[in-house]
Amino acid sequence: MTSREIRAAFLAFFKNKDHHIVPSAPVVVKNDPTLMFTNAGMNQFKDIFLGEARAHFPRIADTQRCLRVSGKHNDLEEVGIDTYHHTLFEMLGNWSFGDYFKKEAIAWSWELLTEVYKLDKDRLYVTIFEGDEADGLSRDEDAYAYWKTIIPEDRILLGNKKDNFWEMGDTGPCGPCSEIHVDCRPDTERTVVDGKTLVNADHPQVIEIWNLVFMQFNRQKDGSLNPLPAKHVDTGMGFERLVRVIQGKTSNYDTDVFQPIIGYIADRAGIPYGQDEKTDIAMRVLADHIRAISFTIADGQLPSNNKAGYVIRRILRRAVRYAYTFLHFKEPFLHELVPLLAKQFEGVFDELKSQQDFVQKVVLEEEQSFLRTLVTGVQRFENYVKEKQAITGDFAFELYDTFGFPIDLTELLAREKGLKVDMPGFQQALAAQKDRSRAATVIDTDDWVVLHESETVDFVGYDRLECETEVLKYRKIKAKGREQYQLVLSVTPFYAEGGGQAGDTGTLVSQETGERIVITDTKKENGLIVHYAQVIPAELQGIFVAKVDAQKRRDTEGNHSATHLLHAALKQVLGNHVNQKGSLVNADYLRFDFSHFAKVSDEELLQIERIVNEKVRENIPLKEERDIPFQTAIDTGVTALFGEKYGDRVRVITFDDGFSKELCGGTHVRATGQIGFFKIIAESAVAAGVRRIEAITGSAAERFVEEQTSIVNRFRELLNSPKDFVSALDRLLEENSVLKKEVERAITEKALKLKEELAAKAFHVNGITFIAEQVDLPNNEAVKTLAYALKGAVENLFLVLAAEINGKPSLTVVISDNLVKDKGWNAGAVVRELAKEIQGGGGGQAFYATAGGKDASGLYRALTKARDFVDG
Repeated sequence: MTSREIRAAFLAFFKNKDHHIVPSAPVVVKNDPTLMFTNAGMNQFKDIFLGEARAHFPRIADTQRCLRVSGKHNDLEEVGIDTYHHTLFEMLGNWSFGDYFKKEAIAWSWELLTEVYKLDKDRLYVTIFEGDEADGLSRDEDAYAYWKTIIPEDRILLGNKKDNFWEMGDTGPCGPCSEIHVDCRPDTERTVVDGKTLVNADHPQVIEIWNLVFMQFNRQKDGSLNPLPAKHVDTGMGFERLVRVIQGKTSNYDTDVFQPIIGYIADRAGIPYGQDEKTDIAMRVLADHIRAISFTIADGQLPSNNKAGYVIRRILRRAVRYAYTFLHFKEPFLHELVPLLAKQFEGVFDELKSQQDFVQKVVLEEEQSFLRTLVTGVQRFENYVKEKQAITGDFAFELYDTFGFPIDLTELLAREKGLKVDMPGFQQALAAQKDRSRAATVIDTDDWVVLHESETVDFVGYDRLECETEVLKYRKIKAKGREQYQLVLSVTPFYAEGGGQAGDTGTLVSQETGERIVITDTKKENGLIVHYAQVIPAELQGIFVAKVDAQKRRDTEGNHSATHLLHAALKQVLGNHVNQKGSLVNADYLRFDFSHFAKVSDEELLQIERIVNEKVRENIPLKEERDIPFQTAIDTGVTALFGEKYGDRVRVITFDDGFSKELCGGTHVRATGQIGFFKIIAESAVAAGVRRIEAITGSAAERFVEEQTSIVNRFRELLNSPKDFVSALDRLLEENSVLKKEVERAITEKALKLKEELAAKAFHVNGITFIAEQVDLPNNEAVKTLAYALKGAVENLFLVLAAEINGKPSLTVVISDNLVKDKGWNAGAVVRELAKEIQGGGGGQAFYATAGGKDASGLYRALTKARDFVDG
């Protein structure tokens, strides 16, 4: 079977078992502070498992794109080295939300593997949870009993808590699991060593293929386990491993999932795959990493220097390093793989095909940038080893952290020079960085204190800014030493941060006591609307009035609706290739990122502004459609954003049917006239192929125009209110330029005149012409002119010039080239020593260096000290 057939067979099998097939969620996670990326198939159903959302279907199946390169699941350094680790992988899964449980999950897994995929039953083993005394849990007798009817008992193995008890995290839903393992060794080996002795022993050919998780408990913060009100099934089967087993390969990379791309890499490199371990690893790294890079970019995460963007940049740079070092690609190559990947996943994950050109250009620019950095890093290494006999751990870490060098590349470069790397020092520096990162992100969260049981939270904020409500539950959280509380209300008018729109703020007032609590923010966590406050009410029972800050909401809505008009105007002016790549909307301003590969000209920005303001003046009424079937909305031509996870029912926001129609969950003005006025204040580049527009609306735009008008009027007054303001300003700037050149000419003449005076004062010491003087010049450029003039006119020169410029002391040292060569003198070393007298520092080249400082009274001491260098 081909990989396409294997995937299709899985989905068809569970569809026939009455499972609803859902699309993969984006690999980039939103509305979950505990995750950057989707790292398991269950992530998109986390809110259901937590009991914070109701399942629309009791049975679901899918294939989910997953990424494991950070946090607990960090396999990055293993990828490409072994045969089965990946950054991005597919997880085939089937779920039951309070419907079927262990019996059906076990029976169907066996049926699919042995009757549909035709796996040899004699090669399969299963594990069940052996129990755990500390948790008060006995052996999973139910799972054992069900497996016993299917497979011989000697193939049912017991697994400990580490292997056979699945937990979402330190707290939350969890339960025992049953794993299915397959022995892929040849029969000659199987007859010698029993496969069951190699299960969970990290044998590369005896591998776990499917994990059946039975969620029965909820782990509390104190470690105790409470039974869940409903029992769930969550299974996950690694697609790449499954294909390997069915296709009879010993490596995931030998299957048709990876071989087409590996073949292309080998052909372009002119190096056959399968002959040299180093080049094979490099090809596997490229074939794997391009998947993670491409899909995360397509899902809306651009490479950057922080958080999720930094993770993607690291993956990309790791691929470029392997291509550069082992496959000798000195020019960008990785981007060539994007079209192959898009074609491979066409009809499965069409997000990549739809954005192929954009993704390819982003990867290309990242490659070009990093190749320049890589060359700089190699030069830094070469300069370092000229004076060193070993590579310190700190320097190796600098190459890793600043230039993206993996430690194995640094070791390779060191070996070529006959040097060793201080690996313990490197590991210590790396561990320190990881500790800093963990400390910066750690969040201590208490268990929820439940006051009222409720399956749903009613959001009424589209229609009302105030309502009566109850506190359903609350908990305390601590991040970066700061304590806050999270509250969940039965009914809320507060919009939770999402879709780029900031969360509402406001108040919560007790009707019984009148106590007023300030709501500082509102966010969504796994689908649950959470309100943030510094304190909680003294009396949590009873009725409260939840009230949104109306002015902030109105200003935010004006900016949000303006982004929709802006998006449509950008498409109209720049072309249909424009797609939203991110946004930020709050009460103060709006920020809109979009795909476009050139700077937006001033003329285009003016045209965009005019279109938006024309739509504002038309006072177009909002057309809001709620609870529309997703496909119905798409069929009407609505704009959907890549990287967003839409449900089966969506909300459509329209301002003029033929102009702006988007899927959106945010809040909006009732008519465009409420926006008032739209003004672009900045346009810039964000990343390769992504531009950013910042703009303001309403009263903020009005104030901006008032400030700009005031500035222009002040200029007019200074220019005596000329009729032609621009021409008058041009004349003033031209006159200033002429005067500036005259001043510079005068300063240069003064410096050159000083040359003759200083040359006449020179001392001749040991065949050296020594000059050390304080000069009165207005700027450092004049001092430099004087110094170079003396260097060109005086032989065997050792020159030290002191100056006080704008109240700050400076030193300049010049040494003739022949003295640098013959005596080994270095102006940089000299100036650093002299700078101690002025409480400063500096450096430069061997023949010319400068320094600045804080203490001008030390200039005389520095000039006196300079004589020591030539006398010695």
